[in-house]
Parts: sequence; C-alpha cells; structure tokens
Amino acid sequence: MLLLRDPAQRQDAAERLDSHTALIHRTWQGQDPADRYGAKLATTLAAAVRSPMYAGTLTGELAERLRSDTPLPPAEALDAFAALPFLGKKEFGGHGAGAFTRPLSEFLHYYESSGTTGDPAPAPKAVDDLLVNTLNIGETWGRLLQPADVALILINAPFAPAAYQFEKVLEYLGVMSFRPWVDNITGDYTRVLRLISELNANVYVGPPSRLLELAQFSQLSGLPLPRFDRLLLMAEQTGPSFLRHLERLTGGTAYVGSYGSSETGTLAVTCEHRRLHLQLQSYLLEIDDGERTTVLGPGGEPVQGELIVTTLDIPSRPLLRYRTGDLVRIETDPCDCGIRLPVLRTLGRAQDVLLLAQNNIRQDDLEEALWAEALPGASVFNYMLVLRGKTIVCLVTTDGTPDGSWSEVLEQRLAPLFEEYTVTVHPVEKLPPLASLGQYLGWKLSRVLDLNEEANWGRLPAPLTSLVRESLAQVAQATGVQA
Repeated sequence: MLLLRDPAQRQDAAERLDSHTALIHRTWQGQDPADRYGAKLATTLAAAVRSPMYAGTLTGELAERLRSDTPLPPAEALDAFAALPFLGKKEFGGHGAGAFTRPLSEFLHYYESSGTTGDPAPAPKAVDDLLVNTLNIGETWGRLLQPADVALILINAPFAPAAYQFEKVLEYLGVMSFRPWVDNITGDYTRVLRLISELNANVYVGPPSRLLELAQFSQLSGLPLPRFDRLLLMAEQTGPSFLRHLERLTGGTAYVGSYGSSETGTLAVTCEHRRLHLQLQSYLLEIDDGERTTVLGPGGEPVQGELIVTTLDIPSRPLLRYRTGDLVRIETDPCDCGIRLPVLRTLGRAQDVLLLAQNNIRQDDLEEALWAEALPGASVFNYMLVLRGKTIVCLVTTDGTPDGSWSEVLEQRLAPLFEEYTVTVHPVEKLPPLASLGQYLGWKLSRVLDLNEEANWGRLPAPLTSLVRESLAQVAQATGVQA
C-alpha cells in the first residue's frame, strides 16, 4: 500500500497494518475490549494537549497529567472527555496549522476541506492515519469488490484527500483504478467515456451529481450511457429515490460507499448489504438531539440528531467533540452481513433544510416526487430549483422531448411539497454548473437558487437567466402572483 524507504517507518507501518486489521475484525464480531474508548481516548488526549487548538480546553492539572510520562487511566480519560466543550467548524477552521500536534514535515500530503460550511480546515495525511483509514474502508469494501474489477474515480477535488484516499483503498484491494479530471464549466466527458469503454470500467467511485452529468453528456452526444456493476457513491446526500434513479440509468447496484469528511476521515463504510457501518474502532461518536448527548456503541437504542466526532486514530491532528453539522439516524438492528456495528443513515446537513413558510423540505422529499414513480414519455435526469417571490421554477434535464402535459404532471407531483407557492417545471438542455457541485456546496447551495437574494442572479449563466425571468413573468401573468 505504501512504499516507505525508512526501515523503522516501514516496520512500524507493517505492525500497525497487522494490529489494526485484527482490531477491525474483532470489532465486527463484537469482541473488542470493553475499555476500547478509554484506552485509545487517553492516547488521543495526550496527543491533543500538544496542539495549540486545545490550549484553552486541556488546562490545569489535567494538562499536566497528559504531558507526563504516566498514561491517563481509561476511566479518568472518559471523565475528562465528558467535561470537554464541543468544537465548532468555524473554531476548528480558524486555527489552521494550530490544529497539528506534529511539525508539518512529518505529514505525507497536505489537504484542506472545501470550506463551504466554514473556513477551510487543514486535513493533511500522515502515514499512521492514512494507513488506518485505508484499512477501515478497504476491509469492508473488500467484501463487495474483486481484483478483476476496474474502477473509475470521478472526484473533482484536487485539494481534498478523498480521491487520493480511495485510490489507496483500491490499490490495497488490488483493483485497478483511474481518476480523470473534468472541467466544471465545459463539462466535456469525451475522454472519460472513451476510457470507461476501453478499460471496461465496471465500478464507479464518486459523487452522484458527477455521475448524473456524465450520463447527461453521453445522452446529448448520442453515445451509449455508461453501464456499471456497482456504484460507490459519496460526498452528497443520496436518498432511496436518488439511488434507484442512478441504478435505472446505469444498470448497477448503488451503494452509499462511505461517509465522512476531509477533516474527520471516514466515519462509516458500506457493507455488501448496502448499510453504512460506523467505524467505532477509530472514533468515539456521539449524537446530540438538542436535549441530550448520547455516546454510540454496539447495541443500544436507535437515536437521531447531529453527529459529534472524536477521532481516536489521528494523533497528528486530533478532533475532540467536533460538531459535524450533519444530521444522521443511528440504527441498531442486526445487519445480514454479520458486522455487529451500528448502522448510520444520513439525513443531510442541518443547513440544507429548505425553509418555506410552514414547510421544512429536505432533499429526499423532493427527489421522491421526481423519481419514485415513472413519468409518462420521459424521465428526469437532473434538476435545480429556482425561487423568486412565491414562485418556484423547477429546471430539469430529461432523456426525451417532453411536452407541456408532461410538465403539468410533474408540477402536480411537486405542488404538495410547496404549499402557498406556485410551481412551474421547465425542461432545459443543460443545468447551471452549480448542479454538479453538490459534493462541495451541499444540496441547498448547489440545487436551490434563491433569487429573492439579488446577488444570486449572477450565479445563473446568461441563457438560463433569461429563461428563468421569462418563466417567472409567465407565471405572474397566469396566476396574478407577483414574481
């Protein structure tokens, strides 16, 4: 997986690989030690006290104990942890290299988070955390991938670690991969389609919005839609209707392949039964539902709320009680795969809920209306919502040439979601580039364009600006509603 010249570093990596792989499999079987959290947490706290980011948090007698040569007993580590405050995204991003516990030269690669939900946060990779994260993903993906597979990694994020991390996972599994680049503006997938065909790629790894754009490009170019056996999707909220839509387009089985972020690493990984299992061997995870905070572990009751993360295997940049801003549901019923770890279901970012009058609309609600049932004559490829006053224009790309009656059917499906608003549907040949940036911007910033904010008009390309203005004027004339 890693070619390391230094003999001591090479031996340490080999020992870490063997010990962590064994820990993964013990954790799957529910055989991990009862003090799993306390022992690793003590080591994490001892690392964190060396980070300037925690200078105001790990103080006094606790800090002196952590800096001493005597390890903190697991029980004391858990007590100290329970008294720590939450760490917000803005606070973390603002510290920059102050989050590190090691000199910059001891990292292998420097990355940052996208910065779309706060200041960009440092996310460099050191040998130890790169190895652990690769094993956490690879051991589980190895249950559904084979060395004979060929994987396309289509992630346009050169300054975030995701594409590189998945490349290392596939390398670990002996699966050939390739990761081409696609310009966000021109959106020319010609080379990508050629490589898929020539290399017989049968696995897609990347965000769903990029896959949709690839399919749309092939359809507009008169080329066959690419077919895959398996889709390993990540970086965007992908509900049941969205997954079925992608399966219909590609013929493959769609998995939410992994869940995590640049700064936290991979928190959950899919099994062969398409369920995301928490990586409790490497994280102490909590759920905050606004009233209480629950520490997650094997068994227990289902719980829902914001995910709070404490890293246990990233000593070079540890996170203590980090607020992800992600809403999740934790399920504890047994999985048919036999892995005895809780299952995570993503509900989207807290800020991705679309607030309209009394309606709180989530991405899954809208996509259920678009894709749960087939439309007559044509199907929706992709979409974007445009808001103006009390009017909502739904721009859609399709696989056919729908007429006015087709648009009316879809308008009727969408209308119950948007009470007190007038909904109009307009098929277009191409959506704004924003629609392919869900992995960076989240749903609301990439798929919902609120033109009640005057500055947002500049985010639409000129042809669509005129189309939206014309659509809004037509709606206003037909309904008497001022757009």
